[in-house]
Amino acid sequence: MKIDFLVNSLISGGAERVLVSLANYFNEKGHDVSIITFNEPDVWQPNEGIKRIKLHHGSIKNHMIRSFKNLTQYYYHKKNRPDVLISFMIQTNLIGILVSKFYGIKLIASEHNNHLEETDFIGRFTRKYGYKFSNALTVLTNFDKEFYKKRNINVSVMPNPCSFDVYQEEHRNRTKTILAVGALDRYHHKGFDSLIEMIGPVLANNPDWKLKLVGGGDEGTKFLKTLVQKENLTDKVIFEGFSSKVSDLMKDAEIYIMTSRFEGLPLVLLEAMSQGMACISYNCISGPAEIITHNVNGILVEDQNSKQMCEKLDVLIKNPEKRKKLAKNGINSLDKYKMETIYAKYLDIFETL
Repeated sequence: MKIDFLVNSLISGGAERVLVSLANYFNEKGHDVSIITFNEPDVWQPNEGIKRIKLHHGSIKNHMIRSFKNLTQYYYHKKNRPDVLISFMIQTNLIGILVSKFYGIKLIASEHNNHLEETDFIGRFTRKYGYKFSNALTVLTNFDKEFYKKRNINVSVMPNPCSFDVYQEEHRNRTKTILAVGALDRYHHKGFDSLIEMIGPVLANNPDWKLKLVGGGDEGTKFLKTLVQKENLTDKVIFEGFSSKVSDLMKDAEIYIMTSRFEGLPLVLLEAMSQGMACISYNCISGPAEIITHNVNGILVEDQNSKQMCEKLDVLIKNPEKRKKLAKNGINSLDKYKMETIYAKYLDIFETL
């Protein structure tokens, strides 16, 4: 089957990483796979067997119009048209919907944030009107499925696949590190600002522990480093920068902390579990509660309750047996996020189309 994946760029975001992982897996299963982008950069690199179509050309300043024109011209040639087009992210979904309808291409639109996330006019228009014209829509959680189902949209829950191999450790020998991963320029979304502001007393009570932030972004790094200095945590907070070896960092650290103000389905939480980390997260809308069963495979904290987060984190730091239990149960709860499971769900959708 010829399958095209469509996304604005292969920037270092979670959705883009999921797209590349899916494309690689589909290609390994024998499908003819292409990834189409409208802009640089290319941070995530797909396997060599995948065709890269870069529709980055043109002098039209408006991104939507330029991208629409380039995709329309590309699919004008029948030999370029796929059996199924899978688009990622709101604005790109709308472009994909318009062009696929014009050429009669089957399209699966993929949402990677919850429907309450603030967006621009194009995003609001796509959610209200555009998705009705897709052949299928995938969302990350049941929370979003119910919203779109009421609007008579052919919607399915498609969790992010955990692309990391499960780490089976014989003996737990990790550094006393609390890890948080994400694009630092999105510090408000990821709650990295509130994390730094609240964690000082916890680290003071546990002087041999450190917080490590992993992620790129010049603006966010500068802002957060200034905040670290303000909170007198310079010797307690490590800025790792962007890393292509996140799994190794997760194997080395004890605790994963998520302080996001909102999420879709946080891929990084699944990855942290797969690497045997004890996970603690705010119960934000949406995602963490679909992954974590409180006190079974992780700890859920009332959304943005920083006092409670500090209390629960301190308990977790002081209780190594609890960390081991949560880590073990976390690994055992990942079956529905395996790549082969997600692949089978896509094949089911293909059958309906």
